[in-house]
Amino acid sequence: MNPYQEHNDHLNRRQFLNTTGMGLGAAALGSLLSQVEAAGGKHIAGPHNEPKAKRVIFLFMAGAPSQLDLFDYKPDLAARFKEPLPPSVTQGQRVTAMTKGKEQLVAPSKYKFSRHGENGIWLSELLPHTGSVIDDICLIKSTNTDAINHDPGKTLFCTGTEIPGKASMGAWLSYGLGRLNENLPDFVVLNSAFWTGGTSNVQALYSRLWGSGFLPSKHQGVAFQPAGDPVLFLSNPDGVTRKVRHQMLDFVTEMNQEHLGAIGDPEIQTTIAQQEMAFRMQMSVPELTDLSDEPQSVLDLYGPEVHKSGSFARNCLLARRMAERDVRCIQLFHRGWDHHVKLPQQLEGQCYDVDQACAGLLKDLKQRGLLEDTLVVFGGEFGRTTYCQGTLTHDDYGRDHHPRCFSTWMAGAGVKGGITHGETDDYCYNIVKDGVHVRDFNATILNQLGLDHNKLTFPFLGLDQKLTGVNPARVVKEILA
Repeated sequence: MNPYQEHNDHLNRRQFLNTTGMGLGAAALGSLLSQVEAAGGKHIAGPHNEPKAKRVIFLFMAGAPSQLDLFDYKPDLAARFKEPLPPSVTQGQRVTAMTKGKEQLVAPSKYKFSRHGENGIWLSELLPHTGSVIDDICLIKSTNTDAINHDPGKTLFCTGTEIPGKASMGAWLSYGLGRLNENLPDFVVLNSAFWTGGTSNVQALYSRLWGSGFLPSKHQGVAFQPAGDPVLFLSNPDGVTRKVRHQMLDFVTEMNQEHLGAIGDPEIQTTIAQQEMAFRMQMSVPELTDLSDEPQSVLDLYGPEVHKSGSFARNCLLARRMAERDVRCIQLFHRGWDHHVKLPQQLEGQCYDVDQACAGLLKDLKQRGLLEDTLVVFGGEFGRTTYCQGTLTHDDYGRDHHPRCFSTWMAGAGVKGGITHGETDDYCYNIVKDGVHVRDFNATILNQLGLDHNKLTFPFLGLDQKLTGVNPARVVKEILA
């Protein structure tokens, strides 16, 4: 056998099929999809119901904030300082290898809590700015998850499964709803370049958290950089003018179109679309990231860190600017929340980073009328334990991972403000009322954007894949107006 001749024959057969019936079918499908997108940028997958939101901003606190020190007030624990956690509470539940077999001593929060808003919602003294916007927030105290370690926890929250390789939420939204702005990506990711809570126990963030998985790659998130070009390789090389770049793009597109006609690979269409988008972004992205037109009163909403490139505060302001320009999904990642030891020292720094910025974002969106159709969500991959890890004094303690209960919040776009949902037990260890699994949380986000999580599917490996997976999930209708 001649391997070269066999390969050549295979290519000839493929080309024959592509240029006859299969080729005509692919051409017809491509034409149909182009017409659908040109008619309003909507993908044929949705929407399934009347949307309350046009876009979502997901504030992801990577590392898992302590709900007990921030959101879930348990004043009676002060009297149980250093007491062993009762077996009736722990119920033999799994713990991480870091505290397995060790004594579980109660560590009450050292922080004072006070009431905020019309309904007197309790919040930690570390969140005074969040308290000023609590009437716009639904605080969910009964969030829970399956994962007990960081990587699976983040992967589950962002992609619907602990197993890597699935499509992220932003990719699902791009696939299901299509583009709102032809000059910017559907899905943008902003990672904080620094955090005040210290650099110990800070896990890496993987691009699969905003990847497209089995969906066409045009739906993956575009990560903006804190320094240099906001998007890598966006600027023209030295000596290449915009006119020359346009000519190069036209020539490459022509070759790609010929290749598409011969092969029929939809990823070639993605390449063409991404190259054209990159050319348009050369104009739209610099305008987006230039904050010189922002008045001082707006900058003051986000706090002093807004002037630092790569800060969470600056990224929150950029998120508002993206919301104005109809980016569909904007996801901010802020690391540094993994506080196994010295929690008070590190937690205070983290809250300095995010408290005023989150509140400023809500205020800014609201004063522009954008909060009505922008869903803002806040949360980490899981919670922290009531029992201590490491040194335990009244002012120094750490907490291990805890998937059984943690706090998240939602605001805007048809979510009831000024309420709490769900309850935990006296030890902040188990849920006693209205549990909200991460799958339910994600199903609710999709619902507010007009998507039914059971209908938003994509065939892959013999299964109609969904963001919420194969396990039951529900929309948390109790928190919706």
